[in-house]
Amino acid sequence: MKAVSTIHAGKAGAAATAGVAHGHRGNVKAVLALAVVLAALPFCFTNSFYFDVAIRMGINAILVIGLNLLIGYAGQLSLGHAGLFGIGAYASGVLCGRLDWPPLLSLAVGAAVTGVLAYVVAKPILRLRGYMLAMATLGLGIIIYIVITNEAQWTGGPDGMAVPSLGALGWEVSGDLSWYVLVSVLLMATTWGALNLINSPAGRALQSLHGSEIAASVVGVDTSRFKVRVFVLSAVIASIAGSLSAHYVGFITPGIAGFSHSIELVTMAVVGGMASVFGSIVGAALLTVLPQLLVQFDGWETLVYGLILVLTMIFMPQGLVPTLRKRFEKRGA
Repeated sequence: MKAVSTIHAGKAGAAATAGVAHGHRGNVKAVLALAVVLAALPFCFTNSFYFDVAIRMGINAILVIGLNLLIGYAGQLSLGHAGLFGIGAYASGVLCGRLDWPPLLSLAVGAAVTGVLAYVVAKPILRLRGYMLAMATLGLGIIIYIVITNEAQWTGGPDGMAVPSLGALGWEVSGDLSWYVLVSVLLMATTWGALNLINSPAGRALQSLHGSEIAASVVGVDTSRFKVRVFVLSAVIASIAGSLSAHYVGFITPGIAGFSHSIELVTMAVVGGMASVFGSIVGAALLTVLPQLLVQFDGWETLVYGLILVLTMIFMPQGLVPTLRKRFEKRGA
């Protein structure tokens, strides 16, 4: 019996190892495909406007990937992520602009502060579920927005503040192509990290939370610890994206931490596809470029924008990427 058990254990271990290897190869192919697309896009751009939209798309995609880890995979709704984005942006603005700290140090400190804050508030907030959790995260975002708006001596208040350029060791990120390359590399790194996390044992534990926290705890998953960890990770990613955005745009206002921005980010995750890393990228890209395309509908762009979102959710309730993937799989079967 002992020998049989050993044989079964060996087979299970070999199967798990093969699954991990297969997942790793799939991740490599996916990131390489993303790299090819990102490398080809600049050849299609005819002026700085297209670079600007692409850079904003990339920053939003980085942020939404982190948000989707929390909402789509772990099943923890957050309506305050714009506030965490705002902390990163204003950390770079205040530390770098007011106190003359190096930009990269300001970015790192902002991410660390955001991570600590997320850890402190995660334990009480993530005990809640459903709409109560949504209201708690909304309250967190509103508090951050109010603090940013009221601390005018540091943040400039409602008028906003200028943010210096990003650079290190005498080298400054300037020009459309430099920013595009930087954001593209960070997007690929974020995508790679998220895909590997999802295919790891920790990632499978996170996904079990979305299905049933009770069932996950029964099989030995420390639900509280994993929820706190993914919330902190998502918050740090949001902070880094906020710092990047602040340095890129060069000027920030409290609106970036507002409720409407949080709703926009959640919408990107939902439209692109919940529990889908590439859905996050597609959703961020679509909802970043869509307002630019709807400018021609003078006075009606908001109505058309809302109509597109409603129709998407009616006919593709799981989001664009998961729905299209299932349809292609059915055709291929």
